[in-house]
Amino acid sequence: MILPKEFYNRPTLTVARELLGARLVHNSNGIKLVGLITETEAYIGEDDLACHAKAGRTIRTDPMYGPPGLAYIYFTYGNHWMLNAVTEREGFPAAVLIRAIQPIEGIEVMMERRQGRDTFGPGKLTQALGITKSQNYADLTESASSLRIEAGVFIPDKSVTIGPRVGLNKTAEPWLSMPWRFLVKEPILEIR
Repeated sequence: MILPKEFYNRPTLTVARELLGARLVHNSNGIKLVGLITETEAYIGEDDLACHAKAGRTIRTDPMYGPPGLAYIYFTYGNHWMLNAVTEREGFPAAVLIRAIQPIEGIEVMMERRQGRDTFGPGKLTQALGITKSQNYADLTESASSLRIEAGVFIPDKSVTIGPRVGLNKTAEPWLSMPWRFLVKEPILEIR
């Protein structure tokens, strides 16, 4: 079952936590690639100095101001695409960065794209799934979309680590230390 717009039209921290265990699906060149989401980070509004929206509405940040359930994809560090799911009400810029997945379908294709390396990092998962700027603004709640998020596996609180977001460099406090990162401690499923 695909996660509906109502799922994303809630507080970003709730969405970030509840995306753990969800199925990230990308139909790429006729091949279905699926990974269970194992790590997320929340970015909430123009006041959040770690959020791209701190600069206001720009060409880059425009998707964050859109309706909940849109994909916000941007390029960083000169070589990585990053996938975010837009959250909360339209006009308020907030999103969840999908930081890691555990591949469960199309594993061979993903491992070939990653040259056998893992998918535990936001740039690594987009490389494995073949996600690029062309999916920016994709509606993650549409069953016909090539990029979508479906209900997956329930992850109990005891299996989740909550801590500060990573890679924020010189972001000022308190934003640097906000406990807005959610991580599954162990592999979700044994893949055979």
